[in-house]
Amino acid sequence: MNRLLLARTPEQEPPEAGISIDVAVILGIVRRQWKAGLVTLAAVCLLAIAYLLTAMPLYNASVGVLIDRSTSDMTQRLSTLGGAVDDEASVLSQIELIRSETIGLAAVDRLQLERDADFMAPVRSVGALPRRLLGALRGMFSAARETSSNVRDRRQALAIVQEGLDVERVGRSYVLTISFESPSPEHARAVATAVAEAYLADKLEARYAAARRAGDWLAERIEDLRRQSVASDLAVQRFKAENGLLPANNRSMPDQQVADLNTALIVARADTAKAKARLDRIEAILASGSGEAIVADALDNAVITAFRARYLEASKREADIRARFGADHAQAVRLRRDMQEFSRLMGEELGRIAEGYRSDLDVARSREVNLTENLARATRDSALAGEKQAELGALERSAENDRLLHESFLRRYQDAVQGQDFPLTDARIITEARLPEGPSSPRKGLVMALAVLSGAAAACGMALLREYRERFFRNGGQIRSLLGLEYLGAIPLTETGNDLARHALDFPLSGFTETLRNCRLAIDIRLRKQAKVIGVVSTLPGEGKTTLAVNLAQVLAAGRRTLLIDADLRNPGASRMIGLSARPGLVEVLTEGLPLSQARAQQGALHILPAAAHRPISHSAELLTSAAMARLLQEAGHDYDYILLDLPPLAPVIDSRAMAGIIDGFILAIEWGGPSRVLVRDTLVGAGIIEDRCLGAVLTKVDRQQMPAYAAADSSEAYGDRYGAYLSDRPA
Repeated sequence: MNRLLLARTPEQEPPEAGISIDVAVILGIVRRQWKAGLVTLAAVCLLAIAYLLTAMPLYNASVGVLIDRSTSDMTQRLSTLGGAVDDEASVLSQIELIRSETIGLAAVDRLQLERDADFMAPVRSVGALPRRLLGALRGMFSAARETSSNVRDRRQALAIVQEGLDVERVGRSYVLTISFESPSPEHARAVATAVAEAYLADKLEARYAAARRAGDWLAERIEDLRRQSVASDLAVQRFKAENGLLPANNRSMPDQQVADLNTALIVARADTAKAKARLDRIEAILASGSGEAIVADALDNAVITAFRARYLEASKREADIRARFGADHAQAVRLRRDMQEFSRLMGEELGRIAEGYRSDLDVARSREVNLTENLARATRDSALAGEKQAELGALERSAENDRLLHESFLRRYQDAVQGQDFPLTDARIITEARLPEGPSSPRKGLVMALAVLSGAAAACGMALLREYRERFFRNGGQIRSLLGLEYLGAIPLTETGNDLARHALDFPLSGFTETLRNCRLAIDIRLRKQAKVIGVVSTLPGEGKTTLAVNLAQVLAAGRRTLLIDADLRNPGASRMIGLSARPGLVEVLTEGLPLSQARAQQGALHILPAAAHRPISHSAELLTSAAMARLLQEAGHDYDYILLDLPPLAPVIDSRAMAGIIDGFILAIEWGGPSRVLVRDTLVGAGIIEDRCLGAVLTKVDRQQMPAYAAADSSEAYGDRYGAYLSDRPA
């Protein structure tokens, strides 16, 4: 069997597990779609070039502003009034402040941009045109109408400033880059500088206004706090006076009284103990009757001293007399009596001293009792005073808080007054704006690079879209895998100047004729009978089935007896191609009983039965399935080896399906890039017996230059350039 008939395509190979990338498939897509991709890429590049040619060059100037946190102590103290930058939200707030209308209008007024004709010129970048139109529409339908031309000019200048202004934060730092883009480099530098200076002035004014408002508020608050502090102090003094809590030696009066009474009680108890000790001593002396014992007060008593002196003198004299004259001497006896008297008199005097001691003891005890009672009362009074003292402490703390608050606000007031005299800002310019040396937009290199990249992406997308929408038969593998038919070959497009009816005879070595020989081989292999009835069909009209049928009949007639019947009664294309449409034919044979020998024509070895209908036939299916048609084929089977029928297409009419039962085999003509694969498959499945008896399919009207791009990598179509030694399109 012919290798072209038995070739196996990748569509018939079992799919491999997993997902893989077939380089051959990708290269095939590139070969097929490179023209569309190139057109798409060129279109995108042309658009980019048009943009570069029409876009106005823009210049960009930038100013670096540092939000300085290392401010002075006074500024730090005023940070609560002026709003210091502490976190990221504050930095973002500063960015929005720079973009605000307040700063923008300040910059406009600083440079008087509304009077600058060059700045107010409407010609800007192409990209700004939609925004300008949108702004104009908003202005037309805005509820607030501005009647003043000056106001309108300021608002227009503000819109231009905000359109070209850009504020960015440098990383995570506190540095802001204020840039402005303009068609004029001078305007770019001037506006960027003006916006930065307006921002610094606004912060300075805000700090001054905040300090002024704080000073005014603090002045009122300080006066209120002063009055409140004075009232608190007066309340403390009044409470002390009303409750006897005036301090004495840093103590309250009740506490001082308790301390004094406690001290006096201790002294009184000591005096009582001392008096009792003296009384006990003197009573012990009196009880012993000893005249020798004395107490301290006896030594100071003049009476006792005198009696004692006389007692001692008498004792001395008595001792002297007794020693000289004996104890019984009268003088000694008298002296002893005197001594006894003196001793009695001293005892009486000691008794009087003892009575004094008793009196002192009673007095001391009475004083001790009195002090104890007074101390108890004073202690109770001190306890009551403690409660009052707690209330006094609360009043004193309140007064102290009022005093401290008054002093704190007074210090802040002084700082605020200083802030009005020396207003400071926590931002400063660290990079001055320079005159741009070249335009920043459009970036030609970047635009073209993006155009090439986007064009390449669009080209790939277009290629993939076209591949996705590729629904036609392009190679034999698709016929085998989708239709389950043998691929018999391809018939290329022929030049319009050639005689299509004799193309196979005129070019016997061409691929066109080789495909027809392959069809003859398939017929001989599949149909092993003497008279073979073969129908040539297509799905839609215009797919080249008539050209295939006529030339296949010429090839078959070269070696066997062949009859070509034009069975397409509604559109007899074979009859017109051969030039037999004006003579009787198949219709007359079937309807009038005209013999085949009289109706047929001959061209070389080929016998032809044209359709030759002179009027439209509405019952063509009935004629083709009639008994007369069956007799005609049976009669022709005795005289011919091949009976080839050019049948109507399958989709529009039912003629081919109606007479399928009397035809041995079919050859399906499929236009290359013609009907969709789904249509061909569904039509063939619906044709019933035609699908079962189909001998194979032929691709017609093939573009030989494009065919390799659609060929599978390991298919026969991919090696078409090697067939030159065997196939030639030169005429015989």
